[in-house]
Amino acid sequence: MLPHSYQVPAALLLVLGGAVSCFAGYRLFKIVLGIYGFILGAMLASSMMAASNTVGMVVAAVVGGLIGALVLMFAYFVGIALVGAGLGALVAHVGWSYVGSGGDPPPIAVIVLSLAGAIAAMLLQRYVIIVATAFGGAWTMIVGGLAAAGERVAARAASADVWIPYPMAPAPGQTWVPIAWVILGLIGTAVQLGVTGRKT
Repeated sequence: MLPHSYQVPAALLLVLGGAVSCFAGYRLFKIVLGIYGFILGAMLASSMMAASNTVGMVVAAVVGGLIGALVLMFAYFVGIALVGAGLGALVAHVGWSYVGSGGDPPPIAVIVLSLAGAIAAMLLQRYVIIVATAFGGAWTMIVGGLAAAGERVAARAASADVWIPYPMAPAPGQTWVPIAWVILGLIGTAVQLGVTGRKT
């Protein structure tokens, strides 16, 4: 978790990184992997430091972010499989939220759909990358935008509470968020299919 004074710059970086992912994720996939690797690494590393140790948290965030970025950038094919697995897990959670009685989906459903997503990602790399980066970038832009605007739940997400940003479970009174996420994700997908992600 980053100190309060770093939350707005972190939120603006989320918006910028999300925009790159949403509208040019396929063309810049290795860079997008680096951005998300940095975000994940920074979140995990900074969460291991005491909240009162500002310098330690910032150093841990930078070092963890660089390690995370390098890991995902060099693990290109693993990254593609992880994107597919993540999409499969998202489908399991979204589907369960509509048909289940609340809570998390059964672990076997998450495992099966994650494996199916990873296999599909390897077979249909271009389309999986486009859809995943468009929707992942759209969600990152929304979380970053809300955090920059002062939304408390999103600000906690931007300051490294990695489990808060979940598209289909918005904060109370924020029912517009999933709709905005889907619309922005579809726009990003269309832009990539038609402009930035076209085969040359």
